[in-house]
Amino acid sequence: MPFSSSNNRRSTTTTWTRSLLPSTSTSTSTSKHPRKSRKRTAVKNFIFANFFLIGITASVIFFIFIFYLYATPSKPISSNKPIYRKTTSFLKKTKTHNLNRSADVDLTTKVLYDKIEFRDEDGGPWTQGWRVGYKGDEWDVEKLKVFVVPHSHNDPGWKLTVDEYYERQSRHIIDTIVETLGKDERRKFIWEEMSYLERWWRDASDGKKEALVKLLQSGQLEIVGGGWVMNDEANSHYFAIIEQIMEGNMWLNETIGVVPKNSWAIDPFGYSSTMAYLLRRMGFENMLIQRTHYELKKELALHKNLEYVWRQSWDTDESTDIFVHMMPFYSYDIPHTCGPEPAVCCQFDFARMYGFMYERCPWGKHPEETTPENVKERALTLLDQYKKKSTLYRTNTLLIPLGDDFRYISIDEAEAQFRNYQMLFDYINSTPELNTEAKFGTLEDYFRTLREEADRINFTRPGEIGSGQISGFPSLSGDFFTYADRQQDYWSGYYVSRPFFKSVDRVLEQTLRAAEMQMVFLLGYCQRAQCEKLPTGFTHKLTAARRNLALFQHHDGVTGTAKDHVVQDYGMRMHTSLQDLQIFMSKAIEVLLGIHHEKNDQNPSQFQPAQVRSKYDAQPVHQPISANQGTVQSVVLFNSLEQTRNEVVMFIVERPDVTILDSNWTCVKSQISPELQNNKNRIFTGRHRVFWKASVPAMGLQTYYIANGFVGCEKAKPAKLKISTSAKELPCLAPYSCSKLEGDTAQIRNRHQALIFSANFGLLQKVTQNKGSTQNVIDEELAMYTSPESGAYLFKPNGDAKTITEASSEIVVSEGFLMQEVFSIPKTAWTKTPVCHSTRIFNCEGSVQEFLIEKEYHVELIGGEFNDRELVVRYKTDIDNKRVFYSDLNGFQMSRRETYDKIPLQGNYYPMPSLAFMQESKGQRFSVHTRQSLGVASPKNGWFEVMLDRRLSRDDGRGLGQGVTDNRPMNVVFHLTFESNISSGPDPISHPHPLSPSLFSHRVGAHLNHPLHAFIAKKSQEISVQPPPRSFSPLTAPLPCDLHVVSFKVPRPLKYIQQNLEEPRSVLILQRRHWDSSYCRKGKSDCSRIDDEPLNLLNMFQGLDVINAKPTSLNLMHDDTEMLGYSEESTDVSQGRVVISPMELQAYKFDLQPVAT
Repeated sequence: MPFSSSNNRRSTTTTWTRSLLPSTSTSTSTSKHPRKSRKRTAVKNFIFANFFLIGITASVIFFIFIFYLYATPSKPISSNKPIYRKTTSFLKKTKTHNLNRSADVDLTTKVLYDKIEFRDEDGGPWTQGWRVGYKGDEWDVEKLKVFVVPHSHNDPGWKLTVDEYYERQSRHIIDTIVETLGKDERRKFIWEEMSYLERWWRDASDGKKEALVKLLQSGQLEIVGGGWVMNDEANSHYFAIIEQIMEGNMWLNETIGVVPKNSWAIDPFGYSSTMAYLLRRMGFENMLIQRTHYELKKELALHKNLEYVWRQSWDTDESTDIFVHMMPFYSYDIPHTCGPEPAVCCQFDFARMYGFMYERCPWGKHPEETTPENVKERALTLLDQYKKKSTLYRTNTLLIPLGDDFRYISIDEAEAQFRNYQMLFDYINSTPELNTEAKFGTLEDYFRTLREEADRINFTRPGEIGSGQISGFPSLSGDFFTYADRQQDYWSGYYVSRPFFKSVDRVLEQTLRAAEMQMVFLLGYCQRAQCEKLPTGFTHKLTAARRNLALFQHHDGVTGTAKDHVVQDYGMRMHTSLQDLQIFMSKAIEVLLGIHHEKNDQNPSQFQPAQVRSKYDAQPVHQPISANQGTVQSVVLFNSLEQTRNEVVMFIVERPDVTILDSNWTCVKSQISPELQNNKNRIFTGRHRVFWKASVPAMGLQTYYIANGFVGCEKAKPAKLKISTSAKELPCLAPYSCSKLEGDTAQIRNRHQALIFSANFGLLQKVTQNKGSTQNVIDEELAMYTSPESGAYLFKPNGDAKTITEASSEIVVSEGFLMQEVFSIPKTAWTKTPVCHSTRIFNCEGSVQEFLIEKEYHVELIGGEFNDRELVVRYKTDIDNKRVFYSDLNGFQMSRRETYDKIPLQGNYYPMPSLAFMQESKGQRFSVHTRQSLGVASPKNGWFEVMLDRRLSRDDGRGLGQGVTDNRPMNVVFHLTFESNISSGPDPISHPHPLSPSLFSHRVGAHLNHPLHAFIAKKSQEISVQPPPRSFSPLTAPLPCDLHVVSFKVPRPLKYIQQNLEEPRSVLILQRRHWDSSYCRKGKSDCSRIDDEPLNLLNMFQGLDVINAKPTSLNLMHDDTEMLGYSEESTDVSQGRVVISPMELQAYKFDLQPVAT
């Protein structure tokens, strides 16, 4: 049940507008020819006496005016469609990586947080606000224009699965919309989720389809957002966000011919500035958001700043500006949308009348049918709420949403709303003294009318920076995390809920991206019907994979906030798609390597993925390679990154006496180490891990061989083991030499760093950099919160987290020439410890691997003994960060975070989809990279606290009706790095804007989130048979290290053959990463190029011509790039020249053809 709020607010009148009107006062003089003023003669004499001086002054003023008019950017006059001004410093920005300049804005969320006292004061009827009033003359000059926007929020999975919701509710809702809107052209509606509309379209009759199209064409129905789902904005990676919007928008445009331009996001639990950027670059003009911190809403409402222009923190050109409407109250339901008093607004939710299935009004007074007898009283009561709400905004154009979850399910319900409201509108509109026009509207109706009013009336405040896109509103930068809806209830729990499936989500993302890439190459290099059998035959499964990934981005999917059986449904969909994609890639590599030139979807492959999952909720298991005497087994590695990859790779073998050969049958040095497991009674599984340094071309394939009995090459070198155990006998496994771990500490080292551990606890304590002998304290700790009030959404700890480790951990130290590792099974109060962990470092010259620390935690919060517990890892460093740190938004950009004492711990937790770092004033930086979304905080100076998993037995009162107890065993992998700056940069403590990762950090994150895809031959071969060298290298050269291929795909493979060759069939999305140049410029690796010079798209691929290249929007809907905010320089690819500014994403359409021989 929604929390009752109340609402109060001071009102300000816009009497200044009257000064612009002609005066209506009459002169008191009775003379027909009024007397000339004496002053006029004096003025005339002054002009004649100083004529020359006045002429010079006038000339100077005229010159300044002309200079200002033509030599400086002017704000264009707004129109219904925003005019986006061109950026003038784009090329200049592409030459620098030190974006020391930040966006000039009126508001930042940091400044707002600094200012707000978070007192949670009772405001009366509007509990989280104040008693709102008005004078009554605010609408005398400009009447109030009210747009009531009917809507139905349809979650694609929450308490029911997407299929269950569709069958029971959503299909009937769309049927209802089509039928009831057709009865009266004054009725309007908006719809958001394409996942439901696509399913309805498949089932609907031709007549219903025609009726829906007619409603869209007439403007009665508007598609808002038009993504596959309304995505979460905390956990979702920007790749997946682009995918889900692209999938929905493409289906909508191809099927119905509609392109959305207004975004509607009423239910995500907090909002990311990344979303604003992506929507802007997709051609969206306006956004609506709802769930932001209630204290922040109050602060914005007090100053009439609930509508603003959202600008990215790095944008000095206003090219990322997008207009935003923030809803002011507690919820998006009807009691909290008509005005500040929910007890009154609830009386106008006519679906709560007797006879309907919805809850009656909890405030006691219920809605009643509108009649000629009561219409005046009812209309005036409603209008009072409208006018009070209007005073919270600058314009006299007012938006009133009219809907809730899964509303308008029946004709009777829809008719009750439309019928009653129309009677109220008719009364209001027919009473001129009310100075109000009220009607049903769409989001487009509202934003168009608001922009027209802002064109006519100047709402700009003195000194306000505003925006050139639309005048009269403040500009804002920052994000809206962490969300609180009431009291101390912060929604930071969902950053971590169901972490197993958050991990699967990212695996599906990277696998889909890799498979899409291989499909482009299959179609591009072949151009023959035989080769097209495999990619075109896979199209339906590829579409399903895109849509299953898109579905999970729903704000009750990746968030982990759905019922258990719904989570299972999401998981099974993702699992099926993962299997399909891996099978496709297994076949595609045969074609790309030239093993088979023809392949179709039915033929079995001779390869299989190196890691497989037995079911949807199982951890991936490495396929062991038998490596029998006299045999050789092929392994193939695919590198989906845009730079050559040199790194240590690992495969599981059943026998230790193996040899590694490269594609040319040349010996490769290798290391063997035992496979370990979370079982203190049997740490060794009996199998082995073989490591070697692999080199894989950019976006290409490389073959290696694991052989047994190959003469002339040394076998894999066994690691040396040191063991600390409570067992009576020291366990050991052939062929390793084992010794007892002595002393209080354990140590592993490579060429660049040494790691020191506690021998009692197996936890990392210190890191020493060999160069310069810098030592950093890290003091790793595993701890648990007791949280009886936490739930799927909320994190509400009862006191501080308590450490769970005790002395006498089981420890295995492996020392090899390629990989060194400390594996620990901590001793805890539980019979089976809930966590074990490994720490690894590598020797791999020319790779980022040498400089990072790999932490892998195996977590099992299984069983009732862990109920109401939340597991965290802490890194208690000696970095003096003053509790200021930076966490990423959707893997796209960083946001500055600061721990506030006036906010409880749960409010100081933030989403960490891929990275968090802290930095002290001297420049020392500590980073935690993750391959799945989690939550992070810095509760004390120098501390990072990352939550790993949570198990909660109770519901937290936000509608789910259950806790979270379906935990699965899972692995969490971090890459930790320490960096020292090589030149001075902004002081992270006092600098209010986000800092950027280093180039090295970007590369670490890319390697972690886009691992090599490994495949092994299903059958071994005789060692006497030497195959020809097999590799695939499609790029003419690796791309610059700060250019990232976000996506490379054929959007519609089935249409590939049918499409006219003049129409581009492939899409490439690039990002130019911004990196902090006060850190190592070469990324501590073989990075030799950065994007200081434009990339030539025409020469990008070996053996392929790029033709018909043109820029497009990120959702592929718009080729008019000026409307997207790009400059002419960045979008002119006629000569193949690609210029991308730091931080920018740019999409290109083109066609690929084999080079003519």
